Amino acid sequence: MEYREVQKIAKDTIAYIRNEIKAGMSLIEVRRLCEEKMLAEGADSFWYWDIGAFVFSGDETTDSVSGREYTTSDRIIQPDDIITIDLSPQCGNIWGDYARTVIIENGKFVSDIGMIKNSEWRNGLLMEEKLHSELISFAAPETTFEELYLHINSFISEQGFVNLDFMGNLGHSIAKRKDDRIYIEKGNQAALSSVDLFTFEPHISIPDSKYGFKKENIYFFSDGKLTEL
Repeated sequence: MEYREVQKIAKDTIAYIRNEIKAGMSLIEVRRLCEEKMLAEGADSFWYWDIGAFVFSGDETTDSVSGREYTTSDRIIQPDDIITIDLSPQCGNIWGDYARTVIIENGKFVSDIGMIKNSEWRNGLLMEEKLHSELISFAAPETTFEELYLHINSFISEQGFVNLDFMGNLGHSIAKRKDDRIYIEKGNQAALSSVDLFTFEPHISIPDSKYGFKKENIYFFSDGKLTEL
């Protein structure tokens, strides 16, 4: 199985859970449904600490924790709620890595960002779209991981947001082992094109808010142009 196929498992799982998720469900059930769906679609395991779906809701969405410390809370999704789902399917040594923040209003998933009534949630998701657009316009094959880190973190601050990541980074290379990853972080002088694939997953909030936002894709260079996997 190729990387694109494993990433499609994650994308299809998010599309599936958006149709299933609703007020009254527990986060434990959301995680179970996501993991069962990924296995049914062809994943054979989960590469990040054997957890297929990291699920957070409400004020948990600002949490940034290592997989070795993560446990899924028994929270129940409210009629108006914010949920972040981060997926880590694997087939053989091939990884997928994909995350989305999902908004529930009046008990149901809101599919159109522009239709989200809560202005903070709407603006947070719009900012994630801006960040991914900024990545594509800024990143070139010779751009270093550090240059991308500095540029995007400056952009986040200029837009009135903060980076919530517990290590301060914005993504990582896709590798065969967790310990072999390199990060979009200060001090990493490797060029982005030195790796075949890397994630971009800014985890952001407005200062002192209890709500966080995340959007993660895998990217690669094709004929010198950054492209989503």
